[in-house]
Amino acid sequence: MTDVLVQPDCSPSAACERLDHCCLEAGNEPGAKRPPNTGARLWGRVRSKLLRQKLDPQAVQTKNWHMDVIEMNGIKVEFSMKFSSRDMSLKRTPSKKQTGVFGVKISVVTKRERSKVPYIVRQCIEEVEKRGIEEVGIYRISGVATDIQALKAVFDANNKDILVMLSDMDINAIAGTLKLYFRELPEPLLTDRLYPAFMEGIALSDPAAKENCMMHLLRSLPDPNLITFLFLLEHLKRVAEKEPVNKMSLHNLATVFGPTLLRPSEGESKGHPTLASDIWSHDVMAQVQVLLYYLQHPPISFAELKRNTLYFSTDV
Repeated sequence: MTDVLVQPDCSPSAACERLDHCCLEAGNEPGAKRPPNTGARLWGRVRSKLLRQKLDPQAVQTKNWHMDVIEMNGIKVEFSMKFSSRDMSLKRTPSKKQTGVFGVKISVVTKRERSKVPYIVRQCIEEVEKRGIEEVGIYRISGVATDIQALKAVFDANNKDILVMLSDMDINAIAGTLKLYFRELPEPLLTDRLYPAFMEGIALSDPAAKENCMMHLLRSLPDPNLITFLFLLEHLKRVAEKEPVNKMSLHNLATVFGPTLLRPSEGESKGHPTLASDIWSHDVMAQVQVLLYYLQHPPISFAELKRNTLYFSTDV
């Protein structure tokens, strides 16, 4: 018998990988007679069962462990699992240590560094553009978790060997560190306050009204957030220019970064019990569309945006 424990914070893909490994091992036990393709067929049944449970609303909402057994040709897989909602698995926890950069407000970091864009963002993007912009699946393929945590530690400590470490590190780990930085901000880069307005703006059907709304929302961002967003935006456009080689289109990049840069506040999520499941469908698609809108937009200048602020002031 093979026991597989799926931890609450384990992603379905990670759980599937572990189940796959266990299914293959089970067929290799001493004395086990394994008919051809038993492992693959058993794995298919386990994976199908796991995904059905993941999509079952009652299974998602319960806080109890769910146990199940699947058996085929003398091979038995027993697994236990329970799920946590997406808003809990991606919960942003502000850092108690304000001397680092992860989990610290972007305005605090830029003020401390006396910079317009956080150093970690500038250095990770520079390294990706130097030797990873043609890497197939850049930003989509995950880096090694231990490498990402090592980079996180040196950036938080402002270690003098950061640049040497970056030059030696796998490029997917550097891309993963950049994504982790944005994911661990105390609030999304495009802010909690403006999230509902972004959702409403992207749904507008009139092109002129949508343009006015989406540009006005950018003007409403705090300067450090806006400058960093525009900096990231131009970088992602340059990555997409290499799509024939790296296979990363604007839509692929928007899918990767959209839900990280935009997400409803915890307070809003708590006020809507069914919001967790809705986020996976309507809200996630809208988050992707917001970033895609800006990625497909002609170059956006910070100075030009600020010059136009006066025309949208409520005092005029």
